[in-house]
Amino acid sequence: MIAACSNNGAKREDGSTMPPPKPENPDPSLVTKAPKVYLSTPRGDVAVTVEVVNTWPKIEKGLMFREHLPPDDGMLFFMGYEHDHAFYMRNTLIPLDMIFITKDLTIAGIVEQAEPRTETLRKVGAPSMYVLEVNGGYTRSHGVNAGAKVRFDGVTP
Repeated sequence: MIAACSNNGAKREDGSTMPPPKPENPDPSLVTKAPKVYLSTPRGDVAVTVEVVNTWPKIEKGLMFREHLPPDDGMLFFMGYEHDHAFYMRNTLIPLDMIFITKDLTIAGIVEQAEPRTETLRKVGAPSMYVLEVNGGYTRSHGVNAGAKVRFDGVTP
């Protein structure tokens, strides 16, 4: 007799499957936190839950074709080297703020309300290692400014 465990659920007598049981109290060490970027503002830190991209195919795609970005979410680009990086909005459907961050986690500059579906290059004229894209208007409404400090939590390159 062979026995096996599976996440696919158990078979019922009628041939249908039952979902696997959910643990009542999952082990906290197994629960992963969503990565966050904290931006320092005069009113206190604001948190952005981020999707991290660090490969060229993912960096090139970015937020293209997405129709919605939750209000406090964003995409963090690990560029791999410090440079005056430039971004465009081809196939990007929503306006974005682009926050350019130096390797020492200081905001080098911000491009506000980048117009969707354009190929205009946006950059800040200063080197950055990371770029955080958030909904257009986010930086102004939260008081995020160039020169502010940034902190990563749960973010790995």
